[in-house]
Amino acid sequence: MTQIQATTPAETKAIEEMLTASGYSKTAINYYIDKPNMGLISDAEITSEMTGTCGDTMGIYIKMDNGVVGDAKYQVMGCAGAISAAMAVVDLIKGKDLDYARSIDDGVVFKALQEIPVKKHHCIQLAVKTLHKALDAHRLQKTA
Repeated sequence: MTQIQATTPAETKAIEEMLTASGYSKTAINYYIDKPNMGLISDAEITSEMTGTCGDTMGIYIKMDNGVVGDAKYQVMGCAGAISAAMAVVDLIKGKDLDYARSIDDGVVFKALQEIPVKKHHCIQLAVKTLHKALDAHRLQKTA
């Protein structure tokens, strides 16, 4: 899957129109276009990677700061739904403790996105599962 990258205002407008027609909210579209939480944190304490049944792949990187999520980023190879969901998860967990981050579920992310097409709800599940996998591994590592 090739990710659409806008380079001009006209291209951005075309992407927005296409995603709106597909059933994405303005919030989800902005996450996809801006990708505010996309990237790698090289010294992250908590990491995980997953590939969904659709083939989309995500990696999450979390850096802690005094017991709360100081920074988090996802790297995503996937569709607009996957990117939007991952970006929303980061906004939901930044500044929060790991117990709160663990409480994030599909419904919380869907509410944050406001709307994405029904056939893209599995993207939200992938973003949440990637987060939970990272938190579970971190918990096991701390108790070992």
